[in-house]
Amino acid sequence: MFRAADQQKLLEDVEAFCQAIRPIEELCYVEHRFNDQVIPLARKYNLLAMPVPTKYGGRGADTVSYARALVRIGREGTGVRTFFSGHTSIGEYPILTWGNEEQKQRYLPAAARGEKLLAFGLTEPEAGSNPLEMTSTYRKEGDHYVLNGVKYLISNGGICHAVVTFAYPAGPEGQVQPGSRISAFIVDRGPGFESEDLTAKMGMPTSNTAMFEMRELRVPTSNLLGEEGQGFRIAMGTLVSGRLSVAAGCLGVIEDCLAECLSYCKERHQHGKPIGKHQLVQEHLAAIEQDRFASDCVLMRAAEAKDAANAEPSNRELAARAERLAAQAKLFITNAAWDAADRAVQIYGGRGWSTLYRVGRHLMDVRVCRIYEGTDEILKMKLAANLLGKEYEAFK
Repeated sequence: MFRAADQQKLLEDVEAFCQAIRPIEELCYVEHRFNDQVIPLARKYNLLAMPVPTKYGGRGADTVSYARALVRIGREGTGVRTFFSGHTSIGEYPILTWGNEEQKQRYLPAAARGEKLLAFGLTEPEAGSNPLEMTSTYRKEGDHYVLNGVKYLISNGGICHAVVTFAYPAGPEGQVQPGSRISAFIVDRGPGFESEDLTAKMGMPTSNTAMFEMRELRVPTSNLLGEEGQGFRIAMGTLVSGRLSVAAGCLGVIEDCLAECLSYCKERHQHGKPIGKHQLVQEHLAAIEQDRFASDCVLMRAAEAKDAANAEPSNRELAARAERLAAQAKLFITNAAWDAADRAVQIYGGRGWSTLYRVGRHLMDVRVCRIYEGTDEILKMKLAANLLGKEYEAFK
C-alpha cells in the first residue's frame, strides 16, 4: 500500500526535480533544443518508475499520487511531462499490465534505473485516430518475429532503447493479412530499427518526437506482449493510462499559468495602476481559476476510478468506468488548459507572445494535448456512444 508518507516523499522528490529542471528547461526552450537533463535528473530523484511496484525497482505509487506528481511536473512544461508519459504511462504500463514475469524483470528494473528508456509506437503516417488502419506487419520465422513498418509522431521515439509497438500478421505478399488482428511486441533498438527526430513542431522543442522504421526487424518470440491478436486491446487499455497522464500534466499547465499571471498582474502597471485592478483582467483570472478548480476535481475523480479498477482487475464495470472517466478528464482538462494559456497570454499582452515568458510557451505546447492520446473528436464520440449504447458507435 502506498501510504501518505510515501506520497509526501514522492512529491518532495518531484518538487526538487522541478526546481532543478526549470532553469535548464527555460534555456533549452529558448535555444529550441532537446532537454537532455530531464533523464539524469529524473534518475537522481528516482522518478523514472513512479507507479511501478517496488519489486521491479519503482516507487509503487497509486494512480492518485502519480497524477499529483505529473500535475507538478506539468507546471515545468508539456515537453517535460510528455517524457514521463511516454516512458512510464504508456511505456512501462503495458509491460507491467500485460507482460509476463520474465518481461517485467527484463525491462522494468532497467527502465526504473534509466538504463532502458521506453516509448509507445502505435501511430502511423496513415493511421492516427483509427489505429486499425495501420500497415505494419509481422511474420514468424522460427523463434523470431520479423517486423516491417513505420511509426510516426512517437514521443521518446528517437531516444528510447525499447518500444511497445503493434503490427498485423503479414499475408503471402507481405501485406496485412485480411481479417487478421493486431499483436503487440516489445521491440529493442538494434539492426533493422532506424529512427529520425521530428523537429518541425509548433511547440515542445525540448522533448523528443520521432518516427521510426522497422525493416526486417527480428524480434524474439519471447518479446510478444500478451497473446497474438491481443494488440488492439493492449493499445486501448494503455491509452487509459496515457490519457490520465496528459490530463494531469495539463492541470499543471493551468496552475503555472495562474501563478505567473497573479505575479504579473501585481507587477505590471498600465493606466496608472497594477493591471490586476482592471476588471477585464480580473475576469481572465477568475476564468483561469475556474479552469483550475474544475480540472482538479475531474482529474481526482478519474484517478480514484483507475485505482478502484486496479484493485479489482477482473471487474469489468470498474474498468469501463475508469476508461470513461479518463476520457472525460482528458477531454475536459486539455481544453481547460488551452483556455487558461490563451487567457494568460492575453493578460501578458505583447510579452505573452514570446518564448521568453512561460505563458507563451504553455500556449504553444499545450495545443497538441487536444490531439495526442485521443483527439477531442474521438473522445466526444466515445462519450456519446457510452451514453447511447454500443449500437450507436460512429465507427465499428
